[in-house]
Formats: sequence, C-alpha cells, structure tokens
Amino acid sequence: MKHWDILLSNQVDKKTFINTLLSGEIQGELSVFNSLNGILYSDISIQKLIEEEYQYDSIEATTESKRNLRSFSSGERKKEFLKYCLKKNPDYIILDNPMDHLDHTSRIELTLAIKAILSSVQIIQLVNRTIDLLPFIPNKALISDNTFELKPVNGIDNNSFDNNGYKIPIHKEIFNDSVLIKMNAVSVSYDERPIIDSLSWTIKQGDFWHLIGPNGSGKSTILSLISGDNPKGYGQDVELFGRKKGSGESVWEIKKQIGFFNTAMTDLFNKSYDLEEMILSGFFDSIGLYTEPTTLQRRIVAQWLEAIEMSHLKNKIFNRLSIGQQRVALIARAVIKHPPLLILDEPLEGLDDQNVILVTQLINMIKKETNIAILFVSHRIEPNLSPNSVLELTPSPTGSKGIIKHLF
Repeated sequence: MKHWDILLSNQVDKKTFINTLLSGEIQGELSVFNSLNGILYSDISIQKLIEEEYQYDSIEATTESKRNLRSFSSGERKKEFLKYCLKKNPDYIILDNPMDHLDHTSRIELTLAIKAILSSVQIIQLVNRTIDLLPFIPNKALISDNTFELKPVNGIDNNSFDNNGYKIPIHKEIFNDSVLIKMNAVSVSYDERPIIDSLSWTIKQGDFWHLIGPNGSGKSTILSLISGDNPKGYGQDVELFGRKKGSGESVWEIKKQIGFFNTAMTDLFNKSYDLEEMILSGFFDSIGLYTEPTTLQRRIVAQWLEAIEMSHLKNKIFNRLSIGQQRVALIARAVIKHPPLLILDEPLEGLDDQNVILVTQLINMIKKETNIAILFVSHRIEPNLSPNSVLELTPSPTGSKGIIKHLF
C-alpha cells in the first residue's frame, strides 16, 4: 500500500482539495485514488457524528461500549472514531490534522493506532506543520497552492527565526497593582467530580506563563475563573485585578482588563467587517463596530497596522485575509485597549510553519516591548517562545494539581 504524508500551506483551500480527492476527480500522482472508496477523519467529522448521535439518541460509533462518542475524552474520542472509520471498510482514510488539540500522551497513542492500521488501509495524512509529519510514512509532499500539485517537502528552518520581526507601538499600562491574578488553594468540582485541587497561583505584570496539561485537566476551568465567567469562583480565595472575587465586581469590569484570543474568534468575524473595523472593535470588546471611534483610537489602530505591516490591507474584508494575517490581526485587536493581561488560547493551532513564525514574532514583541502579562495555553512546547514560568496541570483522583516551574 502507498501512504502519503502531505504538508498543506494555509494558502490551500483544504475543503475543496478534500472534496476533489473524495469525489475521484483529483489530478496528478494522487489520481490513483480516484477509483477507490475513501473516508474523511477530521475534527469536523467527529463533531458531526456527535451531533447525529445526540439528535437521534443513538450510539453509532461505539456500539460495543454502549457509550455516546461525546462521553469520551478528546484523545479517546479520536481513537474510537478511527475504529468507526475502519468499520466502513474504506480503501483509504484522509487524516485531517489528526493530532490537533491533543495532549502529548494522546498524540503518542493516536500515532501508534495509525501505525497499526497501515497494512489494512491506505493513509493520506494532511498536516500544516513539518513537526506533525509521521516518520513511518515514506511518501511526503508539499501542496502550496490551489493547483493541488505535489511538490517536494523542503521544510522550514525554524532556527532562522527573526525576533525583531515587529516594532509594536509602545504604550503605558494603566493598572497600578503589580499582582493581576491571585488564587489561594482554589478547588473546583462539577457534579461531585473534582476538576481542580487546591491550586495556588499568582500572575504579575510582565509575566509570561505557559499553561499546559492533558485534555480534561481543567485548563478551560482556570480560564473561566480568571475571566469571571465561572460562578465556582465565588466563596473562594480569588483576587482578580486587585478585587476579591464576590466583592461586588462586574464581570465586564474584569473583561476590560483582559485581552483574549482563541481560534473560534475567527468565525465570529464572518460578516463584511474590514480589517480596520475589526481591530477598532477591540476597544469596545464587541463583535463588529457599533460605537464611533475617537480620532485617537483610529490613530492607535493605524500605528498597529503599520507595526504588523498590514496598513495596505486596512480596507480589506477580514475573512478574506490569509489565516496567518487573521491571527496576527486578532492578537493586535486583543491588546489594542492596553490590557494588563493577554490570554492566548492555542493561537498557533492550525497554522502552517510560515504563519507560526509570523504569529510567534508578534507574541515575542508584545513580551519584549510592553509590561502586559501573557498567558499562553497550548499542548505544544514552542521552540521560539520563551515563557518565564509554566503552570502544569497534573490530574489526580482529587482533581488536577498545579505544578509551577519558574524557568528563569
């Protein structure tokens, strides 16, 4: 059997490529698959099956365990869905970024599961980053544009990283307290299921934290405690931006102190917002621009557009930008209001190697030229980012313990 490991640029229309392949209309070397029956393995396929199980109150994927697919952890869910795909007896499986959103252990387990099926079904793995190419698949190729032509994989030299890629506007933070977030022996449970066990943690101005932990270890719970959204914070020893939780603070007052990014935000700006409007909306924490910006706010956005080298794109519709440009712009939007804390929830997920460098340069510049505290959430250890400290969540029967490591 001939298996393929294909590196996709973010410039490629992946959805069209996959549909062309599955419909038997692909050209070139992959045309040998045109007469074969294929199936798609992706996060979207998994979510679609979960929704169908819920809608019809059925157990489609995991009949032997008599459990709905949604009841499994992220890692187990991906392994179970792989088994489900094999039951369909396809000639080949398209694996669309199978390792996305998985912790280190789950990545290893899924990799072994993929390796184990190589003799029974042909594999076409699609990934965005060189590091995700599988060593046991010999046929490797790069697709860089919508001709879908296979090219040799030359790789990206991550050692040639330029830490001076941006010169962002210097600004002055207005928050006077050096301590931004303080948690003392915080514990969280849901329906008597312990999630966090006695976490004590402090974030100060200028800190650069990496929050890491397995799927289901409580990372999202911690983020919701910081943002003020989680009612489990009441009655606990939690201070948010100088105020004790439950002392009459407004959730919106807390959110004003936080710049936030996650990948789902890209879909929120799917209307005809141009780039300048999208970044301006960061001043008002709104999706869309409903308040007339001041002259000063427009000037600040102009400075940021110049800093991220996108001034010429200010009138371009946001969702027509490249995915890398979108990520950079959304991070600029998150810091435009000068927040004391910037939360970046998996900002590099789904980016190709070139766009990883683009976004990482901006994060490094924010760290270098401002006193904004950064909380970087990711399963990966990124070689070109240098957090000062790591909070690692380690699950236990009583809830995840927080292990703090100060790197320098």
